[in-house]
Amino acid sequence: MHDEVKKYYGEILVTSNDLQTDACSTGSTMPAYLKEAMADIHDEVAAKYYGCGLVAPQQLQGMNILDLGSGSGRDCFLLARLTGESGSVVGVDMTDAQLEVANQHIQWHADRYGYSQSNVTFHKGYIEKLDELGLEDERFDIIVSNCVINLSPDKAAVLQEAWRLLKPGGELYFSDVYSERRVPEALVKDPLLYGECLSGALYWNDFLTLAKESGFSDPRLVEDRPLTIDNPEIEKMLGTHKFYSATYRLFKIEALEGSCEEYGQAVRYRGTVEHHPDNFELDSGHNFEKGKIEPVCGNSYRMLNDSRFSEHFDFYGDWSTHYGVFLGCGTEIPFDQSAQKEDSGSGGSCC
Repeated sequence: MHDEVKKYYGEILVTSNDLQTDACSTGSTMPAYLKEAMADIHDEVAAKYYGCGLVAPQQLQGMNILDLGSGSGRDCFLLARLTGESGSVVGVDMTDAQLEVANQHIQWHADRYGYSQSNVTFHKGYIEKLDELGLEDERFDIIVSNCVINLSPDKAAVLQEAWRLLKPGGELYFSDVYSERRVPEALVKDPLLYGECLSGALYWNDFLTLAKESGFSDPRLVEDRPLTIDNPEIEKMLGTHKFYSATYRLFKIEALEGSCEEYGQAVRYRGTVEHHPDNFELDSGHNFEKGKIEPVCGNSYRMLNDSRFSEHFDFYGDWSTHYGVFLGCGTEIPFDQSAQKEDSGSGGSCC
């Protein structure tokens, strides 16, 4: 399948207009600061963009970033501008034609940004075999990927390598395609469906399991959208299968628990993250307004306190008392609460 993907992205697709579906296209509305940065991307690089989301998380100044499946380099160059000259971006891709375009425009972007030298480098390699590239453990603050992990034949290895390469408190922030059920092997083997980022997509629940097994205990969904195939022939091949584009953020924090637990903690956003003066969005369920003290579960507390975001929040509470599951994160007590007697003094244990 590696050879089929290389052929699809190196020979069959000339520009994004050659895609047969909207799976590898970004549906999100870009904030103004990203639109401004996008205006400084070389036209040839932008024309060969095949992502399905935005992979520019908050607070990138000075960060060291790895892009898995960097293609023509669009996201790498975009991130290189947002990190500033003090940061760095490394792109990894397996397709020669894409890497050729990316390498041709390294100096062009450095000149465009006014950098004394480029802070972007590209490597040829497979994202499930990053150990072959000589990248040292805990090198990166952030790892991104844009509609590429679904193309890997060994997604578990990709996640395990991401965990190895991230610094403690770092994050894997990526967009990809997911299915609402497991995709049959016959569809997985179809080169067109695979190249269009559909049949290689993970069933969302299998992804959550893989992420947790790789060390990322509490994957957080940032945004999602259903995909509209808009291609009758491909729709017929897929039958009733449905697909979604989704962005997740996974933190490398070993102390994260498998569920959201309550410790009586709270945080207050200071409004100091660049480009986000009024609110900070951790994920689709947590949008912190500047100056407002908000209760959080232990995992959310750690994601903010043990990461690059810690200086932008005030933290309240400790770990001295556990109050049970944190209901604000959507977790429910499995037992029938209505069966409890109003008079807590009546009845007793089975002992």
